[in-house]
Amino acid sequence: MTSTAQRVWVVDDDRTVRFVLATALSEAGYEVSSFDGADAVRDALGNRAPPNLLFTDVRMPGDTGLHLLEALKREHPRLPVVVMSAYTDVASTAGAFRGGAHEFLSKPFDLDEAVALAARVLGDGDAAAGTAPEGTPATDHDALVGDTPAMRELFRAIGRLAQAPVPVLVTGETGTGKELVARALHRESPRAARPFVALNTAAIPAELLESELFGHEAGAFTGAAKRHIGRFEQANGGTLFLDEIGDMPASLQTRLLRVLAEDEFFRVGGRELIRVDVRLVAATHQDLERRVGDGGFRADLLHRLDVVRLRLPPLRDRREDVPRLAERFLQAAAVRLQAPPKQLGRAAIQRLLEHDWPGNVRELQNLCWRLAVLAPGDRIAVADLDGLLPAGAAPAAPAVSADGEAWEQALRSWADLRLRAGATDLHAQARERLDRALLETALGHTGGRRAEAAARLGLGRNTLTRKLGARRRGG
Repeated sequence: MTSTAQRVWVVDDDRTVRFVLATALSEAGYEVSSFDGADAVRDALGNRAPPNLLFTDVRMPGDTGLHLLEALKREHPRLPVVVMSAYTDVASTAGAFRGGAHEFLSKPFDLDEAVALAARVLGDGDAAAGTAPEGTPATDHDALVGDTPAMRELFRAIGRLAQAPVPVLVTGETGTGKELVARALHRESPRAARPFVALNTAAIPAELLESELFGHEAGAFTGAAKRHIGRFEQANGGTLFLDEIGDMPASLQTRLLRVLAEDEFFRVGGRELIRVDVRLVAATHQDLERRVGDGGFRADLLHRLDVVRLRLPPLRDRREDVPRLAERFLQAAAVRLQAPPKQLGRAAIQRLLEHDWPGNVRELQNLCWRLAVLAPGDRIAVADLDGLLPAGAAPAAPAVSADGEAWEQALRSWADLRLRAGATDLHAQARERLDRALLETALGHTGGRRAEAAARLGLGRNTLTRKLGARRRGG
């Protein structure tokens, strides 16, 4: 219970959300008032003091929660506002934080989490949220897509970090979309109207990389016929994205460290000190801590780059996003090809869900472009994937703990994916796969001796023989 009855307002057009959240907050000791929209809040503010904390939904009839947030921050700038939404994308989260939201709460949310959030906010009531100018809206071709918990957390982090001028290190496997994160950070930031400059440091020969980054003067080296402006100068006032930073040569790591520390450098062969204001976002698929240990990367540079780290999950860890991503890529391909977008059939979706995606989102994107060109019909069948995806690809098995929790979680994930794809008769399918896995594993342990395998599994030999026969008949 709170020591004093601080006042909390809940604004949501969904009566159920209002009721359960208000009840949970009331039981925690807060004085709670509920409203079904922005107009009702304005009316209340006309004759009542503002609350200590306000929760508001985003999408409501009339003015949205973001419009309400804007008005509240104008009239009551110190009022902490928590924005709630089921639409957890970069634009929504960044718009909330840009408008001065104290926090963003993804729906559906845990009530205990919401109450704990209220306690944290009201325990720090003097903290004032900042504001920033509007950024550029997301576009279809470069918007991050995802609805899994890991991606929701990433979007929330991007929305908050976009307003802060600190360096960000983006990590993740090749093809996960690290540049998309960098572009989102820039697009939603106060620097959005200034340049976004990207450079893959691994794609530039080491002897040319220094000139690419810092520029050179005419005559600085053989072939330097005129002055060249480097990427740092090109990005002045904006954002510089350095991909594959782990491959940067040691000599350039030293120069980069000085720029990060002093915001100044000399062009190659130059004497003029160049000052820049650049927000740096770096990315790598490598383990930089290991590179530091091996002597391949400077520890002090890592500390400068790693002020905030964002990790992109591999696509195999967020398979639920595959159908939505595929739909987005097929639509983009249709626009480019000036043709109606092709649709994925259920069996094709299931095949995509079972693939392990070693190339991550980039692999899926390339596949969708090939399907858009090569699939003969408007609806993509599983046969259209033959030759494009390895047959029988399946999710990698997680490490199994002694109590079998990981195995049970894998089973739940498999069932969830199949149900999302519209599959039926899941019980029979699960039993068939369970039998196959147990029989093959037991026979492997016993060198193919059926009687011993049956005994190890607790089955009669006839039962095991019958199951093996059914398995062979089923293919």
